[in-house]
Amino acid sequence: MHIFNHPNYNFLRWRWHALVVSWVIILAGIAVIARYGIPRSTEFAGGTEIILAFDKPTSEQQVREALAKAFPGGDAIVQSYGDRSQRQIMVRVPTVLAESGTALSNTKQAVVDALTKSSIGGFNVVGTEIVSPTVGQELKTKGFWATVLSLVGILLYLAFRFQLSFAVGAVIATIHDLLVTLAFLAFFRYDLSLTVIAAILTMTGYSTNDTIVIFDRIRENLRSMRRDSLDHIINVSVNQTLGRTVITSGTALLTALALFFFGGEVLHGFAFTMVVGIITGTYSSVFIAAAIVSFWRGSAPTRAAAHAPASSVPAVAAPQQPQRKVKPQRKARAS
Repeated sequence: MHIFNHPNYNFLRWRWHALVVSWVIILAGIAVIARYGIPRSTEFAGGTEIILAFDKPTSEQQVREALAKAFPGGDAIVQSYGDRSQRQIMVRVPTVLAESGTALSNTKQAVVDALTKSSIGGFNVVGTEIVSPTVGQELKTKGFWATVLSLVGILLYLAFRFQLSFAVGAVIATIHDLLVTLAFLAFFRYDLSLTVIAAILTMTGYSTNDTIVIFDRIRENLRSMRRDSLDHIINVSVNQTLGRTVITSGTALLTALALFFFGGEVLHGFAFTMVVGIITGTYSSVFIAAAIVSFWRGSAPTRAAAHAPASSVPAVAAPQQPQRKVKPQRKARAS
């Protein structure tokens, strides 16, 4: 299946523009995180999460007002959960309240009692999740080290399989994907949960795989295009793999979009992270990783040829000139 008919786009021409766009998004994400932080799910923050199903339509503001006396200061987080037709609302009580006197095991009962005493109407408790602060900190530490060790493994593998410049380019592109994804999570206020961490690690492997495909084509072209500049070789390689990149990224993106729109509230964070990660990973493989290799190794033909492995195809010997037959000399007769 061919999508592009001999594409010849100059991707490296836009590398500086791409780097500027990436830095703007990353710096804006850092500013939002520094100002508001990233919302953390109960799995990481610790606390109690209660899902309530009401008999009649109930707004989040009504639930907040009903919980105001039991949880002063607006510490209880109230938000809609699932489909609106199911009339479900999630109440999340952070760990700080448990540490100030309310035990984690009693928080659920305190929420139920506060809503029962109000005139909010009938409701049922659909689900409850309780995570202690120690477990939340342990999960956060494990998630951090899982991400760091995956990056180290990628660096070591690519340095062994290719060269150091390729390994550094792939790792920088992966870190770029992580920072951009975290920025969008902060922009849209999605909770950082275990499913989101799983999506981030999945996106990391996906982005690295896409980068390796381009790098492998660059390595092959370095052998056959030894007299061309490295920038030209990179552009040719990206264009040669462009159809494959669009097909694989497009199908994966359609799957992630289906999960986002039809997967329900539980999979919203996971699907959103996958959508952002697939787009960002494809973008970084084309513009960021290849640009890092170009910056690292330069673009002169001699440098590209010096770094290219020797070709396995034997050189064709030049045709030899036919040799003239030498006549044997006659012995001189004795006089």
